[in-house]
Amino acid sequence: MTTTYEVKTDRAAAYRALPIDPAALEELRRTDDAGRPCEPFVAAEGGSPLRCCLRAVEAGERIALVSYAPLRRWARETGVEPGAYDEQGPLFIHAAPCGGPAAGAEGAGYPFGRVGALRTLRRYDAQGRIVGGRLLEIPQDVTAGFDAALDEAFAQEGVEWVHVRAVEYGCFQWAVRR
Repeated sequence: MTTTYEVKTDRAAAYRALPIDPAALEELRRTDDAGRPCEPFVAAEGGSPLRCCLRAVEAGERIALVSYAPLRRWARETGVEPGAYDEQGPLFIHAAPCGGPAAGAEGAGYPFGRVGALRTLRRYDAQGRIVGGRLLEIPQDVTAGFDAALDEAFAQEGVEWVHVRAVEYGCFQWAVRR
């Protein structure tokens, strides 16, 4: 089954959706965050979200399904201990470097914005603790919906970054930092 991800908008997004850092991608292409070796394969069909370039997989692309721990990686960079909030989950990446989001895509909208899909926006503080969250059913105006949800998140004192996750599988979609 192919799922199409589109963004319906006529204006730039207020926040920048961040793909996975290129250095982290290089590590994941060797060994994922669960300690398993990367096992690339050719996608039989398109539609799954790629977190390296924030677009949907196209049939025939060489990709990998890896385990990713975004909070753990951030905590390592910042010297904090996320404790029980450290989690990892599956996501798709290109099996080889892809160059990230397409030129001109930055600020154009929010990736994987399928109208009606459910997303959770988890709020994290500077110590890597969850300090709130919100369920969002993606509205017809994808950009306005995410802008409002992210405005609400960053209006909360102490919120340093927000993870956007798919409710269906709990997969990390993208992040926004203060």
